[in-house]
Amino acid sequence: MSSQHTSKIFIIGGTGAQGIPVVESLVKDKKYVCKVLTRDLTSARAKTLLSFGNVELVEGTFANETDLRNGYRGCDGAFINIDGFNSGEKSEIYWAIRSYEIALEVGIKFFVYGNLDYALKKSGYDPRCRTGHYDGKGRIGEWIRFQNQANKERMGAAIFTTGPYIEMAISAQTPMTPSIEDGVVTWRVPLGEGAVVHVALEDCGYYVRWLFDHPERASGMDLEVAVAHVPYKDLAAAFQKVTGHPAQYIDTSLEDYWTKTNLKYVADRPAGYNADPEDKSTMTFRDNFTGFWNTWKYNVVKRDYKLLDEIHPQRIKTVEEWLRGEDEKGRREGKGGLWERVQQDKLVSVLKLGEDGGARGL
Repeated sequence: MSSQHTSKIFIIGGTGAQGIPVVESLVKDKKYVCKVLTRDLTSARAKTLLSFGNVELVEGTFANETDLRNGYRGCDGAFINIDGFNSGEKSEIYWAIRSYEIALEVGIKFFVYGNLDYALKKSGYDPRCRTGHYDGKGRIGEWIRFQNQANKERMGAAIFTTGPYIEMAISAQTPMTPSIEDGVVTWRVPLGEGAVVHVALEDCGYYVRWLFDHPERASGMDLEVAVAHVPYKDLAAAFQKVTGHPAQYIDTSLEDYWTKTNLKYVADRPAGYNADPEDKSTMTFRDNFTGFWNTWKYNVVKRDYKLLDEIHPQRIKTVEEWLRGEDEKGRREGKGGLWERVQQDKLVSVLKLGEDGGARGL
């Protein structure tokens, strides 16, 4: 087998919350050049990527074969992380398959697919856990690993499985945006005694860089990452310990979650903002995120933390560690500590979805 080490990587999803630290990690020492697909060459996120150096931008969309071929041209690696909230579950499955097939066709050496857990399958096909934006990716992750058995000599492929970013727990327009109730930071979510498998964005860059640096070991691997399984009573306790301000988790029924919070404004919208609401395959926000919360409530998702410690010994390992680092970072950058940043007039969106308008009303 010829070497599957790469030098120039085509990126889909590079302007997203995960994509920016991934690109930064790949180009920081100039080992790799990244060619990033974007719909807007002049956006603030695109300009941020260019500021890293060793970054090229190509205008287009993942939902166009001509644009995919233009993106792959001149590259020998690929990191494909399609925004399921843009496309919707059905369209994402099709374009993820075509992204892989075209990569093989044009001679890409190593392909990394940005994935999420196949919640429906991992739950034993419990319909309570069907989560469209997770299952759509998870099906493709399994499909790519199967294809890799036949195609690995021609193009290696690895799966990079993440989860909800821990940053979402202190951000606007997410399913777990906090509120301030009588001076207490409050997370009202339908989690029960379960735990969310949270991921830190800054660690995503390290893990993806590791996959490209080690293609012989990575090919065929599903690298499932996380900080930790985080019960929200522990999130609240850690927030209070780090900031000195009171915080609480209040378990909430699904009915109250969808009728008594800001989620009521988007509950019946398509979960993919470009998905066809008349298509019977399109899930609503309510249906999609009911499955999402049940996935965490019933502890469906597992992680191999021993493997993650081996691959990334300096990874963030607890929610308290992440909160403390984020509090210090915010103060250094003039944004204020965490307490100041979770005030309702200070909350900002970490997700590109918020900028694109897909989360309007959250």
